[in-house]
Amino acid sequence: MSEPREQVEPAEPGIQGGPRPHNPSQDEPTEGIPSEAMNATGADVDDRTVLSGHQVEAELLDDWRVMFDQLHARFATGDFATGARLVGKIAGLADEADHHPDVDLTYGAVVVRLSSHDVGGVTQRDVRLARRVSEAAARLGATAEPERLQVLELALDTPDHAEVKAFWAAVLGYEVSAAASDELRDPSGSGPTLWFQESDARSAQDVEQRFHLDVRVPPEVAERRVRAAVEAGGTLVSDGRAPSFWVLADAQGNRACVTTWLGRS
Repeated sequence: MSEPREQVEPAEPGIQGGPRPHNPSQDEPTEGIPSEAMNATGADVDDRTVLSGHQVEAELLDDWRVMFDQLHARFATGDFATGARLVGKIAGLADEADHHPDVDLTYGAVVVRLSSHDVGGVTQRDVRLARRVSEAAARLGATAEPERLQVLELALDTPDHAEVKAFWAAVLGYEVSAAASDELRDPSGSGPTLWFQESDARSAQDVEQRFHLDVRVPPEVAERRVRAAVEAGGTLVSDGRAPSFWVLADAQGNRACVTTWLGRS
């Protein structure tokens, strides 16, 4: 019987059981952007310039949160009919702007996701449309619920993602992401992204966990989520890279990460 491996505390993103390496374009200003780009009006920022998380925060979009390469908002509408009216308003605004978000309508809520797909991130086009969507929601009496936003990703630990990527794409009906060769995305936009994390052939402590969940939440939600997981019988494995991510484990050692866009410079 082999000796269990020594537990290794995660020091960098991308280690086994931790979240994906970050995309610097989401967090830090792009090289070459003039200093004027940092102002909240966005007047000096080209519409094809991808904004950093801090630049988006400076826009003071109270209803919206940066979630990976998109802006997300959730509006409580109270009933289906009000939600349908809001979706109609969003459709009109999108056609006027020639910029179209993804919208989910459910009983009592509308979720909106904005991104400039041609440049792979959030731009001033998204900021402008976000403001107008918020105005339309307020006029209908809908209430923003940023604390209820989250994005789920699946991570598969593997020593060689090229060996298994085609299999998972076929099984799930997914496509290789145009932005990253180590991730698969649902072309319909409804399923969680699956990404492949480089790892040793064996996992830490001989726990053969290959899949783990990464849960992206707004920064103000993260610590509450971590506390709730610990109170529910979990263990905090590492907070050494908070607020970028916290590594948690359930009572049987299965890991998951709560992540935010912060702290990824």
